[in-house]
Amino acid sequence: MSTEVEVAGVGMHPFGRFPESSLKDLARVAVVRALDDAGLGIKDVEAVYAANGMAGLLQGQEQVRGQSVLREVGIERVPVVNVDNACAGGSTALRLAAQAIALGEVEIALVVGFEKMFVDDLDRSLAALETAADLDLIGGLGLQFTAIYAMRLRRILDAGLLEHRHLVEVTVKSHRNGALNPYAQHRKPVSAAEVVAARPIADPLTLLMCSSMSDGAAAIVLARGGRVERPERIRIRASASTSGFSRLDDDEPSIGTICAERAYARAGLGPADVDVAEIHDAMAPAELLYYEQLGFCEPGGAGELFDSGATAIEGRLPVNPSGGLSSRGHPVGATGVAQVVELTWQLRGSAGERQAKEPRIALAQNSGGWYEGESAACNVHILERTTAWS
Repeated sequence: MSTEVEVAGVGMHPFGRFPESSLKDLARVAVVRALDDAGLGIKDVEAVYAANGMAGLLQGQEQVRGQSVLREVGIERVPVVNVDNACAGGSTALRLAAQAIALGEVEIALVVGFEKMFVDDLDRSLAALETAADLDLIGGLGLQFTAIYAMRLRRILDAGLLEHRHLVEVTVKSHRNGALNPYAQHRKPVSAAEVVAARPIADPLTLLMCSSMSDGAAAIVLARGGRVERPERIRIRASASTSGFSRLDDDEPSIGTICAERAYARAGLGPADVDVAEIHDAMAPAELLYYEQLGFCEPGGAGELFDSGATAIEGRLPVNPSGGLSSRGHPVGATGVAQVVELTWQLRGSAGERQAKEPRIALAQNSGGWYEGESAACNVHILERTTAWS
């Protein structure tokens, strides 16, 4: 990037079920907290990138979703870019905002992701989720992401590359981390026995392995390097984005691998340099799949990496210290933003009980939608703490 882009402020509305809160209520809390964290006011914001996936289908608010939410905060008379990229909408909005600053178009940009998935009709929410795939291919089949993840995991189990206990134990880890996160939807540790005994959803997945529908919002203030003074400086060192594709054979690299390799190359770093990561585990065991895709282990080595304890909060590479999507919650438009909010807290050293040990490099990987066996969209951001740890 031609100009350094720094994270000046972050904020969140807790994820969960909030029947009395509107989309505007959720977003307002996240935006005000992010601006306060940056020490800025609404008049400092020069552009907004707003991510939402389902307000049109669930709340009836189409076309000007960001404008309608932000006018409640008092942010007007600046460009508002509305971003919808399925579950990767938040990270896509972040990438666009970072590009605008890097190109010198603005000095302060606000990124906000918001979603309200709980409505009075569960079937409407499920139907809205189904639209994250090509309806000409899967329309009417009732095929949800849970089934897609289940089929992927079943193949890996059958090949002997993972054991069923790994799926259970990584879920226990996610819930243990989520219990330490005051913004998480599910804040109760679970045992391996509880995970196994939970209601079956799609073999081998049980209910406690799956992310829930969620209401929530997250916001980030990005700034040109040096524009906002902070005791610790966090910059976006690199990012990469790609869309889904039809894989020609099973040996072809996945969308996650392709996107991560691009981000590593732009950052001049490799997987071994990453100190903490937030990855897109819409089903908790998906974390294991991404170990390999992101280069954290050799092919077939996910189980060994997990068993080593490296990806626990106290390990050398904590993964999803927030609890991940399965425990923190997954309000679609907010998820990619929330990942970077968490990593900012980690790099600042302000993550409380779930704090990793003095991380310098952080990676966020966010996927969205489904495209013939692959995610339809993927973004990877690499963040760096440029202030030395004392």
